[in-house]
Amino acid sequence: MKFYLITIITTLFLAAGTVSAQNINIGVKGGLNSFTINTDNSSSFDSKIGLHAGLIGHIHLNSQYALQPEIVYSMQGAKSGNTDIKLDYINIPVIIQYMFDNGFRIQAGPQLGLLLNAKAENNSSVDIKDDFKSFDLGLSVGASYVHPPTDFGIDLRYNLGFTDISESSNVTSTNRGFQIGVFYLFNHGN
Repeated sequence: MKFYLITIITTLFLAAGTVSAQNINIGVKGGLNSFTINTDNSSSFDSKIGLHAGLIGHIHLNSQYALQPEIVYSMQGAKSGNTDIKLDYINIPVIIQYMFDNGFRIQAGPQLGLLLNAKAENNSSVDIKDDFKSFDLGLSVGASYVHPPTDFGIDLRYNLGFTDISESSNVTSTNRGFQIGVFYLFNHGN
C-alpha cells in the first residue's frame, strides 16, 4: 500500500512540473467534510465531521472546459451510537469543469480513494482496517467559484461511492459525503 501511495505522489509531482512548465495552474485546497456510510441492510449511521486538505492542478482545455486532477487527504467515516468510525483516505479525483464567464463552475468526475487508516473509537481506539477494502471508487459532483483577481475560490461537492468498502460479504457499504472548502490557485489565468 505504501508503495502505491509513493508511486502516485511521485507521478503527481512529476506531472505538476510538466504542467507548470506549460503555464497550467497548481493550487492548494482545504475544508470540511460530512461523511457517512450507506448500507444495504438495516444498519443506520450518522454523519461524521472531518477535514480535507490537498493539492490541485487546474488545466484549461479551452475557454469553457478545464480538467482538475487532485490529491487530497480526507477524514471520512460515520458515527454509530457512541462509536466513531474513522476512515482516513487519500482521494484522487479527476474533475471535468464547465467554466462560466463569471467565475462559477460546475464539475463532475471519477474519484479513487486509497484507505490509509480505519479505527473504531469509543472509550478506546481499535484498528479495524482489516474490515475495510483498501480502495474506493466513486463519483464527485459539485460547483465552485473562483475570484480571478485574488486566485481564491470556494468549492462544494457531493461524493458518491460506488465500491463496496466492507470486507464482509453479508453487507454492502459505500461512502457518501459532502465537502465544502476553499482553494488557492497560484498565478491563475481565467
